[in-house]
Amino acid sequence: MVADFPVQPEEFDMTDTTDTSALFGTGQFFQKGNYAPVADELTAFDLPVEGQIPQDLDGWYLRNGPNPRQPTEHWFTGDGMIHGVRIEGGRAAWYRNRWVRTESFENHFGVYNADGTRNLHSSVANTHVVNHAGKTLALVESSLPYEISNDLETIGAYDFGGRLVDSMTAHPKICPTTGELHFFGYGNLFEPHVTYHRADADGQLTVNRPIDVKALTMMHDFAMTSGHVVFMDLPIVFNMDIALKGEGDMPYRWDDDYGARLGVLRRDDPFGEIRWFDIDPCYVFHVVNAYDDGDTLVVQAVRYPELWRGTGGFETDGVLWSWTVNLVTGAVREGQLDDRAVEFPRIDDRLAGLPARYAVSVGDHRLVRYDLTTGAATEHVFGTADAPGGPGEAVFVPASSGPADETNGWYLAYVYDPGRDGSDLVILDAADIAAPPVAKIALPQRVPYGFHGNWIEG
Repeated sequence: MVADFPVQPEEFDMTDTTDTSALFGTGQFFQKGNYAPVADELTAFDLPVEGQIPQDLDGWYLRNGPNPRQPTEHWFTGDGMIHGVRIEGGRAAWYRNRWVRTESFENHFGVYNADGTRNLHSSVANTHVVNHAGKTLALVESSLPYEISNDLETIGAYDFGGRLVDSMTAHPKICPTTGELHFFGYGNLFEPHVTYHRADADGQLTVNRPIDVKALTMMHDFAMTSGHVVFMDLPIVFNMDIALKGEGDMPYRWDDDYGARLGVLRRDDPFGEIRWFDIDPCYVFHVVNAYDDGDTLVVQAVRYPELWRGTGGFETDGVLWSWTVNLVTGAVREGQLDDRAVEFPRIDDRLAGLPARYAVSVGDHRLVRYDLTTGAATEHVFGTADAPGGPGEAVFVPASSGPADETNGWYLAYVYDPGRDGSDLVILDAADIAAPPVAKIALPQRVPYGFHGNWIEG
């Protein structure tokens, strides 16, 4: 299926639609520079640190991404590799990188069987890594999750004790109030194409219900508020002709006739009616956040006006956008919040589904923190004009003491340093994101650009 991508680096012109098929269709850009995979799995201890690691950081920073062992036809299909740093007692205790060794890692077999059913154990597990109910799961949306250990070794496919017979989105949502894990699966060639799932705080799967969509739409992310879940039924749909060609291209394309809509389901009535609200055609890979505001519901996301019309490339940029749905009148108000090209938005996860003030996204050689209340933005630019740095997704880690607000903590991100062709784990003060890093942890090898990760406490 599909994974994720960062904002494209300047050295590859993604605005020229004449050559995006060459870049994305034949595996060019993601085999060069810091997109290229690394060959070795390493373990290194007591990493060198510039600056001072905050004493109360105690846990693991893990990030997933594609790291193919041999050339592939599309970046989204590379084998998943997790890069992790263990921090404790003001020091960087170790770095490890490990491939996620799924059941199809050594003996490849396809996601779809000959009869069109799915083998959910076939997985590259290359998109995200999350922790819930004591289990750390490597995710890709075409398959079951794969559980990994604290040392990044693969334990095996995880199906919630046999209750999950579906794939799992790479973007589940954990409710900070109830501890519930909300997610969905898509990818069935036969109906239902999409199914909504929920697990309680103990990891027991409690809800499985079909979502009625017209076709096999590529539903990469969704939204959660304190009272609702919101599904994004958007006009990129499965294309059988492309799939049958078997040329490695993504088997999804833009469909002018499909339409676009948001589906709203009450959390207290998970088997109840889903209300659908039409919106302007677009595509969304990543939701920033969503929340309830009286009789309205607000969804914030990175929106593309169009995508994958002719190829599986990226001819347009995504920008920050907002939809406000009036649940009484049915009216939807939508609009652009900023004109910067960004991706990989993250908030303080303690505010998932609640009004959050700040969101940090990856821009061109920088992180951009948006004040979602005032519309202002602050940037942290990496590297120099001659050697610009390349940040990945930034994850917020709250401080263990002091006020529980969005500025009392740190942002952690892997950053590529082209000057030495290496990478650092950079720690920024959330109270002053534009300031020099609090600490830079030098890693023993380059960390290729990847997708998503998390801080795991403990």
